[in-house]
Amino acid sequence: MTSPPRLTLDMLRAEIEDGSIDTVIVAFTDMQGRLQGKRLHGHYFLDHALKDGTEGCNYLLAVDVDMNTVDGYAISSWERGYGDMMFDLDLATLRRTPGQPWSATIQCDLSWLDGSGPVRQSPRSVLRVQADRARELGWSAMAGTELEFIVFDDSYEQAWDRRYQGLTGSNRYNVDYSILGGTRVEPLLRQIRNEMYAAGVTVEAAKGECNYGQHEIGFLYDEVVRTCDNHVVYKTAAKEIAAKRGRSLTFMAKYDEREGNSCHVHLSLRGTDGTVVFADDARVDGRSALFDHFLAGVLATLREFTYFYAPNINSYKRFQAGSFAPTTVAWGRDNRTCALRVVGHGPGLRMENRVPGGDMNPYLGVAAMIAGGLHGIQHELELEPAFEGNAYNSGKERVPMTLSEARELLHGSSIARAAFGDDVVEHYVNAADIELAAFNSAVTDWERVRGFERL
Repeated sequence: MTSPPRLTLDMLRAEIEDGSIDTVIVAFTDMQGRLQGKRLHGHYFLDHALKDGTEGCNYLLAVDVDMNTVDGYAISSWERGYGDMMFDLDLATLRRTPGQPWSATIQCDLSWLDGSGPVRQSPRSVLRVQADRARELGWSAMAGTELEFIVFDDSYEQAWDRRYQGLTGSNRYNVDYSILGGTRVEPLLRQIRNEMYAAGVTVEAAKGECNYGQHEIGFLYDEVVRTCDNHVVYKTAAKEIAAKRGRSLTFMAKYDEREGNSCHVHLSLRGTDGTVVFADDARVDGRSALFDHFLAGVLATLREFTYFYAPNINSYKRFQAGSFAPTTVAWGRDNRTCALRVVGHGPGLRMENRVPGGDMNPYLGVAAMIAGGLHGIQHELELEPAFEGNAYNSGKERVPMTLSEARELLHGSSIARAAFGDDVVEHYVNAADIELAAFNSAVTDWERVRGFERL
């Protein structure tokens, strides 16, 4: 199989010396799923940061989306002085920065300066703990994420000045699977694909979606941490590349009343030696008992873990009947009306979680799936029969429909506390509280239109 190009440390040294690369980005992923960090001069990186690392303020894991400092976090506050945390370079993530040929990017784990260990609340740390749990049991977790986005002809600056209203989608009609519709946006899509390939990511395909200007670019599945690393680099790169072309794009879960942006997560386990453990041709439907227990665990924890799949107020606007976003806790074989969809066969047999939207933090969402699946294996949960038909009209238990409901379920979840730890759960419950308080204090355009004159 042809692999995408890799940037090695020796190559980086040579290109910094000859001036081809002069900047190294060191970054981690914050609670909102964004890359945060620094741009280091290439020679400074080689002479100092490569050996000694670098630091950043721990408030970066204790702010809202506007970067406001907020109360309620145990790890970071005015009382604690807003100290630093170490950016621990993961050189295995070294890559060319998509769209920036003079730059390389390295992703980081976070640890405390006093040597007390990793920052457990960091999203990448949360996923590492769950991936390590699976590995200790003899399994490697593999995943692929499918991110949808909407492309607009307006620049980000124009969109901001218009308060994100009246924007023009780059397609004027539904272009789901349309080659003609994709051609309209192909210069942008092609550049994103090629830049991600140059950054070491195996690109599968691009296709149109249903909303006006909506598209998807898919990448080959990989080990879960690498998949999530690629995911967050891709989100940043896609926005940067669109901006250079005078366009904007959004991954928000529900931009308007039409179809929202999903982030379907495909996940399976393999033996650490690469053996197939989810398939068993001797059993009905070809699923192993291990797969059934794993799937049953993800299903059983779906409501309690929904916050990790849908972390924002807007996330819950996706869950509408007949929208291809799920509303009920059900699983089915190749059934897109269910929250969990089983697809593939043999080595390709896997589960697809259709709950997450494009605003999901991939590390947290994938960690939740692994934790739920391991819970199912540990307790040998029995898998209910596959749902057949239209799950929207099934009368089955519903996916949480508001952030407030998801917050309460996570806060009260003994399974979440056992899997992630009280410190991690309380950290993200507080993040939900901050989001809810911000929304509840806001006056929306909907309220003005509804009430300005007529109420």
